[in-house]
Amino acid sequence: MEILIYQTYEELSKASAQVVADLINSKPNAVLGLATGSTPLGLYQELIRMHKEEGLDFSHVSTFNLDEYVGLSPDHPQSYHYFMHENLFKDINIEPQNVHVPSGTTSNYHAFCQWYEQRIEQCGGIDIQVLGVGSDGHIAFNEPSSSLGSRTRIKTLSEQTIDDNARFFEKKEQVPIYAITMGVGTVLEARKLILLANGTSKAQAIADAIEKPVSSMCTASALQLHPDSIFFLDTQAAGKLKMLDYYQWIQAKKPGAPPSS
Repeated sequence: MEILIYQTYEELSKASAQVVADLINSKPNAVLGLATGSTPLGLYQELIRMHKEEGLDFSHVSTFNLDEYVGLSPDHPQSYHYFMHENLFKDINIEPQNVHVPSGTTSNYHAFCQWYEQRIEQCGGIDIQVLGVGSDGHIAFNEPSSSLGSRTRIKTLSEQTIDDNARFFEKKEQVPIYAITMGVGTVLEARKLILLANGTSKAQAIADAIEKPVSSMCTASALQLHPDSIFFLDTQAAGKLKMLDYYQWIQAKKPGAPPSS
């Protein structure tokens, strides 16, 4: 587990986008796992810039999104289909058939969840999974108490998550109660995980995820179990880390470290 701390949101966005771009440049048919919410917007804006100004090519890339609200159609302004189209897909040269976002309106959720897992396998597995974190420490919509071995399924959202997401809707009552989400076990099968967090509202969740024992009560803590996970944080999100000075020391000394392979 690697912890990288930046002074600004812009810096962490550029640094995380570079990791994704390096993968695509080395593996043109890379499989990306993507997240929604305000946190990854800077990363997506930087990928769009790289595409337009540096020729970053998405024509052979496949993507899988973490989750979607149950009951929202792809054209609903608060659906994650719509979010991804407006904030990334419409501005890059990705093929529509290579884009996968869970269906919030399928007639058979159980069958769809099984298909989604199978489709990830058929594409060769996820190379990099982009993650945000909820204020209660959840990743995707794997709320506290979710199994760390869970697969893609329907989850009931917690009141805290509904409160946190109400800002995107006209009123809290419009926030869906259910979501279809990749499970923690699904997430952990990605070859690399990158989690982005900024702002003081995420500081406690980050401290719990990094410095407390692995627990289903903070599903982001499962990243401790992954052999290649990176936290991209701004100084505010890192503000409650007890070993902050050590993480910054490691980050500063990394360029001089002997190669690991």
